[in-house]
Amino acid sequence: MSELFTISSGDLTARIDPLGAEMVSLRDASGGEWMTDADPQYWTGHAPILFPIVGELVGGTYRFDGQEYALARHGFARKSMFERVDSSPRSVSFLLTDSEATRKVYPFAFSLELLYEIEDRTLRLTATVTNRGDGDMPFSIGFHPGFAWPLPAGGAKEQHRVVFSDHETGPIRRLDDKGLLRAYEDTPIHNRILRPYPGLFHADAMIWDRLSSRMLRFEGETPESDDEDAGEEPAALELAFPDNDMLGIWQKPGANYLCLEPWSGIADPEGFDGDFREKPGIMSLAAGEARSFRLAITIYPAEAGD
Repeated sequence: MSELFTISSGDLTARIDPLGAEMVSLRDASGGEWMTDADPQYWTGHAPILFPIVGELVGGTYRFDGQEYALARHGFARKSMFERVDSSPRSVSFLLTDSEATRKVYPFAFSLELLYEIEDRTLRLTATVTNRGDGDMPFSIGFHPGFAWPLPAGGAKEQHRVVFSDHETGPIRRLDDKGLLRAYEDTPIHNRILRPYPGLFHADAMIWDRLSSRMLRFEGETPESDDEDAGEEPAALELAFPDNDMLGIWQKPGANYLCLEPWSGIADPEGFDGDFREKPGIMSLAAGEARSFRLAITIYPAEAGD
């Protein structure tokens, strides 16, 4: 394992692995772990960065200007070694640039910089993609954090819920057994609330490609009490993602994590055979242009009343 970098505010401590520039731990002041336990029986990831694609390609390949390229699900950034650019007690930044190896599967000159910053109980991650080439550069990018389920001192799994900032009445997408997008189906959200349970994920991830919300709250529920003055507050975390317009929620059924994944990009639909620039969710940067995508994670440890 590569050397991990630690940043901390005292209230919150994060550890980041330069392999994938992936956050592997997020602990509160009492030592409670808010990230997945990475049980190898289910999933060994923690919070990979998805670039330059999100999801699966038909046949594992895409076409660009008449050439065909092979690219694995979610792209290569998550398995690439990033260079540490700068660090301080509360921040660290990493950089990945194109190489001979990346250009064989993604023929573009790029840089991907990831900046992690901690303030009080909030971790902020900014991913900046830059086109270092002479022509337009198509790409997608996504965040894939897996959080502890149940949350630290959050009660039983079945007491947890995901609260969307906006009403999400539109349908969701599912994936087939090859990881490709199937037809739409009815949303499991009711009154902005999703109550996750393992059976929801037998058909893999739930995907919103018409998302209105730019903030989520994942929380345990306050246990019922006859004492109206108990003042108990459930454990919770909030995700803010102002620059992403899609979302995936996923787990392997029975695992002790829930992935809440803001995306700007999506898997190929079944049967897609168009050019890479026509792929759903693809964005484009002009030569020399850069674009940033922000994710803020704020934790609220459980608080008991007096």
